[in-house]
Amino acid sequence: MADETFAAAFVYKMNVGFRFMRNASDIIRTVSRHTLAYMLFSISEMFRNYDEFDPMDLLIVHAILNANVINVMNDPSLDERFSSIHTVEPDTIKQGVSRAALSRFLRLPLETVRRRVAGLKRRKVLAETKAGLIVTEQNAFKFGNNHELQKTNMLLLTKLLRDLKRAGINGPDDLSAAKLVVATKKAK
Repeated sequence: MADETFAAAFVYKMNVGFRFMRNASDIIRTVSRHTLAYMLFSISEMFRNYDEFDPMDLLIVHAILNANVINVMNDPSLDERFSSIHTVEPDTIKQGVSRAALSRFLRLPLETVRRRVAGLKRRKVLAETKAGLIVTEQNAFKFGNNHELQKTNMLLLTKLLRDLKRAGINGPDDLSAAKLVVATKKAK
């Protein structure tokens, strides 16, 4: 599995040398290309790690996982408290999400979300709380606590940041010109 993880991180060819963006369109295109590759490789790894699940169910589970920990990510003290790879957010602090919110977020029919959620509840991946749906911390499939997937994500993110740096994008300040172009186009 380690060899597969390593290979996945280097599937697409690395740029050689450094270059600097000439204009905002260059930045937008470069960032789009590299982030799309990162997202697709991440999704591919998620599908590979959970091949016993339908891709639609995986999308729903991970959307719920994300909603469950938004409050943790937005609170620096909670984010630090649950930052260890050996720490899982307890169900009691997870922010629940409704089926309707999932339907809107994923642009899926509400009935599809209801049906898929029912199946995931039967598999004991999801639980219903007063606040909505959560991915349980004790789920047998290690959703939210899959160390192999987390390590692979670190490889893929490192690759993304390295490739962006090689393209002349070192941080958020380098995206300022692109933001200005996007804002100007929206204003027109």
